[in-house]
Amino acid sequence: MGMKTKIALGAVVGIVVIGAVSANAGDSDTGSADKGASASADRQPGGAKDAGASAGADAGEGKEKAEKAEKKASQAEQFKAFVEENGTAQEKEAVSHVTKVQGADEQNDILDTADVYTDFTGGIMGEGTGPAKLIASAFADWKQSENGLVTVYDADGELLGNGQF
Repeated sequence: MGMKTKIALGAVVGIVVIGAVSANAGDSDTGSADKGASASADRQPGGAKDAGASAGADAGEGKEKAEKAEKKASQAEQFKAFVEENGTAQEKEAVSHVTKVQGADEQNDILDTADVYTDFTGGIMGEGTGPAKLIASAFADWKQSENGLVTVYDADGELLGNGQF
């Protein structure tokens, strides 16, 4: 294959890729236009929707707002709320020291990792080693994965313990 043929083939492939990307970019706008049209029908008196349908929509909106509020809570707050509701007294005490949770929201069951940060000090030889095992156990109750690993750290970022979830 000559040099001119390679350049021409590369140009054709580039044009096809750019065309595919621009075609897909236009698809995302059509969904929002449809939503706007139905919202304006709700606002107009004597719109296409009847009162019963709009009352059902209001109930659905309330449920969506509650779900959004739950998602707005940080992962640490969600974890603490779960343990407060379902954990033992020892787990509740240990989890009260949690300051931050990372990686708990995105799981793919291939290699899930989560980090839990606490306010304990002293690293693996400090006071937080025992509670770290309770925190890891409570985390395994909260999130399940085929192949997950939760790691618990102290206030200085030193490893306290880990466990599977």
